[in-house]
Amino acid sequence: MRALFLHSQLQNLAFHSIFRNFAVDMPFTFQIDILNTIFKGVIIGMLASAPMGPVGILCVQRTLNKGRWYGFVTGVGATASDLFYALITGLGMSFVMDLITNARNQFFLQIVGSLVLLVFGFASFFSNPTKNMHKSGTTKGTYFHNGLTAFLLTLSNPLIILLFMACFAQLAFVIPGHPMVMMIGYLSIVAGAMLWWFGLTWLIDKIRVQFNDNGIVIINKVIGSVVIVFSLIVLFGTAFNLFTIHYY
Repeated sequence: MRALFLHSQLQNLAFHSIFRNFAVDMPFTFQIDILNTIFKGVIIGMLASAPMGPVGILCVQRTLNKGRWYGFVTGVGATASDLFYALITGLGMSFVMDLITNARNQFFLQIVGSLVLLVFGFASFFSNPTKNMHKSGTTKGTYFHNGLTAFLLTLSNPLIILLFMACFAQLAFVIPGHPMVMMIGYLSIVAGAMLWWFGLTWLIDKIRVQFNDNGIVIINKVIGSVVIVFSLIVLFGTAFNLFTIHYY
């Protein structure tokens, strides 16, 4: 029995040694920083999708008039456009690597990003997205057509770049010289946006009988409140050095 026990222990040690060597030799570094990037990407994706702008209202209306999956593909189209602008933003910021990686500059970037998002949160809270709302038609059309129109509608608003710049600066999202990590980060933005649209259409579909224009206003106020709280947490955390965000 003792011999079997020692043999088992030696096997375990050999396994851990192999795993440790693999972790050292693997072609990319999988550290907690990658999980951190994934988390940031999901947050950014949700922040970019959540405000009840024209596409958000269109998604709600199509969910109510045509069905949940028509609303969801509307969100998918918007996500494709958001990804396009996120890539442009990240590419532009990667050209100023010294500005991004310098600790002092990074501090001010995060402060400015937090303030911009804070203003955005207040603007979202006090706005009424139903004022200039155009009713969605009841003709269903194809899923592709619904997604394409949402893509083009979102693409027509390049100001989303300002939101991405604020989010990227606030969360120190851009990591120059690490394309694998950034690719995972962009995929996480898509995942966060899709998660938002999936949850929103599910909720609207469940409460469609009680849902009206006031529901859109309430959702917008809730989103604004969340953005305000989130921005304040990051702002004070950065200002008083309550947490640090580092590079490899």
